[in-house]
Amino acid sequence: MNKELIVTSSPHVRAQDSVQKIMWSVVIALLPAVFAAVYFFQARAISVVLTAVAGAVLTEYIFQKIRNKKIMIKDGSAVVTGLLLALTLPPSIPLWTAFFGAVVAIGLGKQVFGGIGQNPFNPALVGRAFLTASYPVLMTTWTVDGVSSATPLSQMKMDGIATDTWNLFVGQIGGSLGETSALALLLGFAYLLYKGYVNWRIPLAMVGTVFLGAFAFGADPIFHLFAGGLMLGALFMATDMVSSPTTKAGRWIFGIGAGLLVVIIRLWGGYPEGVMYSILLMNTAVPLINRYTRPRSLGEVK
Repeated sequence: MNKELIVTSSPHVRAQDSVQKIMWSVVIALLPAVFAAVYFFQARAISVVLTAVAGAVLTEYIFQKIRNKKIMIKDGSAVVTGLLLALTLPPSIPLWTAFFGAVVAIGLGKQVFGGIGQNPFNPALVGRAFLTASYPVLMTTWTVDGVSSATPLSQMKMDGIATDTWNLFVGQIGGSLGETSALALLLGFAYLLYKGYVNWRIPLAMVGTVFLGAFAFGADPIFHLFAGGLMLGALFMATDMVSSPTTKAGRWIFGIGAGLLVVIIRLWGGYPEGVMYSILLMNTAVPLINRYTRPRSLGEVK
């Protein structure tokens, strides 16, 4: 046998990008949003972010230790989950709640499925969904204290009061830590695009669908683009490499489906925001989307 034809096992195509490098790049991309949150919400933002990150990293360490697996907390994935969870939380939330949410995000949203690369849902959204179901008052009560206030979506839903578009874009509004500055989120997303670590199809499809849906049903499309958690969800959560489709067509379907669900929940649901639910629901459809959008191999029979 010709030894020149003997090769090593797959994969045969390798890149220099590791999980650790990608995860820490995501952390860097989230820093503008974190800095914006600190600017607008001051010390409370720092406390919530540090608590959520600490809870995520500690839970990751404990699970890996119990299961006798290699300790991988340096790869940055738990830090990303903690940051994303923190950005979905209101600044007035008790710190123990942020910590508990991070424990659930890593424990139930990631480690029970086998760890990084195995989770079918976005872990940070699992943590937020658990907190919303368990402590709805803490997650939806907005105090007027000079630091936090009612979200623009809540004001629009309950009182019909629209927030100034510029304030929505730069972050001079109330809401969760990551709902404030669309500008900061876009800067971080641009960095990930430059690095080649994120695909643009899902965010474009999701944001575009919300824009067109709001316009079609008589709502202010610009308001719905920048209000609430759409930018955070579309740019950093729906694009999660593990829980999103792997095919080009699948990414378009995922983004459009998530966008439609956001429009339906925002305009006709009892809850003013629908980004979290839309992404989690579309996560459940990812296996089917991947299956039916998989490109056929050359010569493959239907």
